[in-house]
Amino acid sequence: MKPATRSLQSRAVCQSKIQKPVLSEGRTDPKSKILLGAHMSIGGGVHMAIQRACSVGCTTMQIFVKNNMQWLARPLTRREIGAFLNHSQRHELLSIFAHANYLINLAATNPQFHANSLRSLSEELIRADQLKLPFLVLHPGAHLGAGEEAGLEKIIESIDHVFSRIPKIKTRIALETTAGQGSCLGSKFEHLAYIISRVREPERLCVCLDTAHIFAAGYDIGSESAVRKTFREFDRVILRDRLVAIHVNDSKTACGSRVDRHEHIGRGKIGLEAFRIIMRDHRFRKIPKVLETPKGKDLREDVENLKTLRGLIGS
Repeated sequence: MKPATRSLQSRAVCQSKIQKPVLSEGRTDPKSKILLGAHMSIGGGVHMAIQRACSVGCTTMQIFVKNNMQWLARPLTRREIGAFLNHSQRHELLSIFAHANYLINLAATNPQFHANSLRSLSEELIRADQLKLPFLVLHPGAHLGAGEEAGLEKIIESIDHVFSRIPKIKTRIALETTAGQGSCLGSKFEHLAYIISRVREPERLCVCLDTAHIFAAGYDIGSESAVRKTFREFDRVILRDRLVAIHVNDSKTACGSRVDRHEHIGRGKIGLEAFRIIMRDHRFRKIPKVLETPKGKDLREDVENLKTLRGLIGS
């Protein structure tokens, strides 16, 4: 996404002031402190993402730390890092984290592609650490016909290799649940649990749950009882303490379709009940919840989806 024009930014900044209601006593409405936001473009520089997120009232956001469809990127300069860390609105965001580029496949069978993946992941962890981001969300990988077991073992080996190269980096990897499209691994909670239990440094791994992905993978979250059953399963297999972020996305495809297509909140196949529980349950209150739904440059769709999610909180 290209940088927004000044006129759009000005309107958005004004809009953000409306997004944060104040109580009569002068206190901020508790709803505005919910860790809720969206993925934001870094077009024009990583610091621009902060401005975009704050313009629509986000309290958290996710970013790429480089172009998400390219292997290589020039190193971040001190000026770029400083502009991000010292941004005047940085304090408005209670949580910021990153997402790795989509080219990375730690289970790749092609030697050159696998080498590129290892190098790219290492570089992105370094960049995220320079920006003081706590974790980098990563799709585990696709076995490309080698089979689940071989794919999982290669992911474990790859993570161990990457972490051994950058021992002082504090940014963790947040393995993301996937829809299971094609040969993608991570569609079962057991996949992530297997990886975490077998890497040499499990403390450097955590988990990001995507609502659209788990729904497409076959986890029913269409009703209150189904949502609670799914999260009990997550707690049993992975443990809730590993959960550090939730991608709040509705799904264009049906439960079990194994097709990854995000939809706006309430307009997809999941329905609102799953999002109502996620927004209301105190156990998710301190976990950042981020949209990855389609949007234009003016972020109007983000405003609408955020409003819908906040409306589910209740009094």
